[in-house]
Amino acid sequence: MSQQAIRAGLLSPRPAATTAFGVLIAISYTHFSNDLLQSLLPAIYPNLKLALGLTFAQIGFVTLAYQITASLLQPAVGLFSDKRPTPSALPLGTLFAMGGLCVLAVAHNYGILVGGACLLGVSSAIFHPEASRVARMASGGQPGLAQSLFQVGGNFGSALGPLAAALIVVRFGQTSLVFFAMFSLFAFAVLWFIAQWYRAEGLTRLKAAAKRHPLDITIPHRQVVTAIVILLVLIFSKYFYLVSITNYLTFYLIEKFGVSVQTSQLHLFMFVGAVAVGTIAGGPLGDRFGRKYIIWFSILGTLPFTLLLPHANLFWSGPLTIVIGLILASAFPAIVVYAQELVPGKIGTVSGMFFGFAFGIAGLGAAVLGLLADHAGIEFVYGVCAFLPAIGLLAGFLPQIERAPAR
Repeated sequence: MSQQAIRAGLLSPRPAATTAFGVLIAISYTHFSNDLLQSLLPAIYPNLKLALGLTFAQIGFVTLAYQITASLLQPAVGLFSDKRPTPSALPLGTLFAMGGLCVLAVAHNYGILVGGACLLGVSSAIFHPEASRVARMASGGQPGLAQSLFQVGGNFGSALGPLAAALIVVRFGQTSLVFFAMFSLFAFAVLWFIAQWYRAEGLTRLKAAAKRHPLDITIPHRQVVTAIVILLVLIFSKYFYLVSITNYLTFYLIEKFGVSVQTSQLHLFMFVGAVAVGTIAGGPLGDRFGRKYIIWFSILGTLPFTLLLPHANLFWSGPLTIVIGLILASAFPAIVVYAQELVPGKIGTVSGMFFGFAFGIAGLGAAVLGLLADHAGIEFVYGVCAFLPAIGLLAGFLPQIERAPAR
């Protein structure tokens, strides 16, 4: 696609009440690119361990440095952009990713490696709050659909990162990361044109949407705080369980059923695909039936299946993980949009808070469950994690938020 075509597709004016699908597809692509680049870091750990003689503890600290940088900065970036919208921050974030990959490509000692990981974290921290705001701007009254389209791009990027690393980095070595840095230039160009649309049309659409769809009720501050805490606890439940599958499903299947590595990876691929489908479905279903009900169902609804999984045979383990992925993944778009509506006017802050918390919980969950698996066994981990979706009962205490009909 030429830059002229991108400019024509993104910058053409549209009525504020319509969904700007061109912008949503573009921001979903850039989310794909961003998360693909981020996922290259853990995918190249075996190469880095061998090349630099790293210990597992040092690799764990690299992950921690990346996750902490991304987690802590995202709410701060969101808060700043709420007070002072900064469209140019979107392409700027891509430059940090390019810089991080170039540093990782030439890293010859541990300190440089940690520095490259932190640059990737800064890139993610800048991108997610502002890109989530763009999705809201382009939603045209369908914020759940917009958030789902935005997030599914990231899901596919995270899934394809390890494959890209296997095909290119493993074959051509650490320096081939420079290729991916150059690949990100196209994402930079797309984000540059999105930033122009953001400045010319997006801010106006956001203000118009706030006037068109006021909340039916005024929620007391204490109830808002309680609801935000409940949503964060639900994120904890979702991501702690999610990381038990994405990080350890292959080990679980190999240890319990003695399957090959290829068979275990096929099961993981089916789960990742189910997560992508569930992410796409969660937002539109929230628009149609109410986000509170989708949040409740997507967390608590997985409980029967997670309880069955540790006791299932190999044949039923596949369908169970697919159903778990479909239902559980539908939660995050609904949670983010629900929180944005709960705290109107703070889209960047809310998005940064929830994306940052999800990043932090994923990193913490991987470390905690790894330690638990070392001491008690991988089957014990799945037996304990099976009860995590029961936390979804807390969704019953969320206030009911309804939108007034458009005038």
